[in-house]
Amino acid sequence: MNMNWRDHIDRNAGIIGGKPKIKGTRLGDGWTVEQLIEAYPRITAEQIHACQSYAAGMLASDEFVDIPYSAA
Repeated sequence: MNMNWRDHIDRNAGIIGGKPKIKGTRLGDGWTVEQLIEAYPRITAEQIHACQSYAAGMLASDEFVDIPYSAA
């Protein structure tokens, strides 16, 4: 699966310590796909897969891809 994870992931210095998260949420790691969809029905499977794509890209590369902070 090849998608632009940048369309779905951002970070904000004031939310979860500036860690990458699904845009428009405070969600980071530690949730199963089922838990995410049940707890936050507006989050799509595509957004979850974008997070997985981002993580896989980071693990497969020695390059660090910065996610600019979004406006508060």
